Amino acid sequence: MTRSSNTQAIERATGLRWEEWVSYLDGAGGRAAPHRDLAVRAAERLAAVDGNAGWWAQGVAVAYEQHIGRRQPGQACDGSFQVGVSRTLAGTMDEAMDAWCALVADADAFGGVPAEREPERSATEKWRYWRVPLADGSRVSLDVHAKASDKAGLGINHRQLGSQDAADHWRAVWKDLVGRL
Repeated sequence: MTRSSNTQAIERATGLRWEEWVSYLDGAGGRAAPHRDLAVRAAERLAAVDGNAGWWAQGVAVAYEQHIGRRQPGQACDGSFQVGVSRTLAGTMDEAMDAWCALVADADAFGGVPAEREPERSATEKWRYWRVPLADGSRVSLDVHAKASDKAGLGINHRQLGSQDAADHWRAVWKDLVGRL
């Protein structure tokens, strides 16, 4: 069910053993509660403990849903799956984005699935974005942010996947592409 590394991180960050979280959420009607209510309950418990309570509350809620068999690792609240791949590159955000766009410039399909339309590119002061919907209904987003020492963090998120097998397939596709940078 729940991956032990996830619950170990939750224990370290929250100061509560995983069994305590399960008992707390079970006692609060967690097995019948929707995700949002689980996250609210966890945030209430964490409010006095951690300044980043909202983020950890989401992690607790997801791990609990995995624990009770409602969600598989990588599965979103709506039942779809998603996968993420990241890499740190030397250079600025713009250089990282330009390298990605040059790599995929001639691609009209990814992993054998056609793009629904041309990718869109946008930017803010702190982020660079590249987005493309695929013909299978899934959505791909690439975000680039600045890191210290003239480096940029690049992350791909592929969502609306139909299964864990699809997520595994796409993880390999994106790792291969990112590895070419």
